[in-house]
Amino acid sequence: MTEFWPESDSVNSLDLDQDLDSAISGFEEIQAELNYKQAQDSLKDLVANLDLSRREKAGLDAQIQDLGNLLQKLENTCIQIAAFGMVGRGKSSVLNALVGQPVFETGALHGVTQNAQTAHWQPHSQSPSQATHNQSHSQSHSQTHSQQDILQVALPSIGNSQIQLIDTPGIDEVDGETREALALEVAKQADLLLFIIAGDMTKVEYQALSQLRASGKPMLLVFNKIDQYPDADRMAIYRKIRDERVKQLLSPAEIVMVAASPLVSVAVRSPNGSIQVKRRRGKPQIEDLKLKILEILHREGKSLVALNTMLYADELNENLVNRKMKIRDDSANQIIWKAVITKAFVIALNPVTVVDILTATVVDVVMILTLSRLYGIAMTEQGAIKLLQKIAMSMGGIGASELLANLGLSSLKSILGISAPVTGGVSLAPYMSVAITQASVAGVSGYGIGQITKTYLANGASWGEDGPKAVVRRILSSLDETSILHRIKGELRARLSKVQG
Repeated sequence: MTEFWPESDSVNSLDLDQDLDSAISGFEEIQAELNYKQAQDSLKDLVANLDLSRREKAGLDAQIQDLGNLLQKLENTCIQIAAFGMVGRGKSSVLNALVGQPVFETGALHGVTQNAQTAHWQPHSQSPSQATHNQSHSQSHSQTHSQQDILQVALPSIGNSQIQLIDTPGIDEVDGETREALALEVAKQADLLLFIIAGDMTKVEYQALSQLRASGKPMLLVFNKIDQYPDADRMAIYRKIRDERVKQLLSPAEIVMVAASPLVSVAVRSPNGSIQVKRRRGKPQIEDLKLKILEILHREGKSLVALNTMLYADELNENLVNRKMKIRDDSANQIIWKAVITKAFVIALNPVTVVDILTATVVDVVMILTLSRLYGIAMTEQGAIKLLQKIAMSMGGIGASELLANLGLSSLKSILGISAPVTGGVSLAPYMSVAITQASVAGVSGYGIGQITKTYLANGASWGEDGPKAVVRRILSSLDETSILHRIKGELRARLSKVQG
């Protein structure tokens, strides 16, 4: 009886291991689903809260559309696989072999990959009679995506997922800078990369492979056209690639050998009865690549889609935010400068000291309220006054110098203005000089207030960790007061001359 115990223990241990593996697998699937749902919700929130004005949306149509496409990609569980390689390496042939139909254009001439095409792929059935395809031609509307063929493929082995294969132009069809930009753009969106070669690697291929590998995406190096090499030569090339060329970039498990469109010798009897040997296209040797792709996608397909989509969405959103803030910054600077000139102009024309100070305050408050609307920050007039007071207190020297200038120069300006009739207008020249000087000092102060307000609002109505005084000091130290003063005087003289004329 005791002889059977070890066998029973072994069986129980095996069952326990299987149960444990099943539990771990189930947990990983649940975690993948949770991550996927979180990615969907995050992207929906991002798209719904872009907070762009009509002016800010102008010129951002492509980026906004890309975000919408990413959301659709998540909703459809669309997995993107991009094929790269030099012209003549058989990128399109490899994709056609995967599909089982000549959907992607192939040819000896450069630039044959130009039109969008769609087809359905059933991995378990590759006969042309069972596969259906629908080709549609459209011109690309972006330089990056011009010359890309797109294939939509249903993949039953991963639920309702789809595969989108992307056939890119040959990496030697474009210059190095454009090639790098294209590779990076496509690699950002793709979830799995296929790099097609047809023999030992060239320097250009190695450079392109290195650039793509830097994207951090899963990658397979596909050694195509193995039918053109004797077994010994083929294996020698394979080992050289594996052990020397890509040893630092890829593992042996990430290298696959295929013959996407092999040429086979066939004996053909001619009309005169003689036998001739001709070369014809044979059955693609593509199964190893299919299995590799399906293995990767079945193991981590949803996680790949969720992670890559959110990484690309984050980059797109960062670009959108930067562009939005740049547009708002330009608009804010226009508002600030308009307020500065208005403030300077009104002060220059007004000889009454109290009215000078009141006018300057009103202009500053209006400027703050206008900037708050630009940045989407709700602010009342009372809130604007409080912000102006906080800024003025933090400005210290500039605020005091403006007040002294207004008090001192306004008094002098009043005297010169009153004496103008007595002096027969002789005092008007010095009056205008004093007025411009006073107005310019006030304008510099207004410019500083505007820039500080802009920074505060752009930061979400917050001074940040440093506090208002540190922010104010940093901004004031960066201002070129002499340049600003010179510009104010120039525009002010031009306006005053028109008034006098």
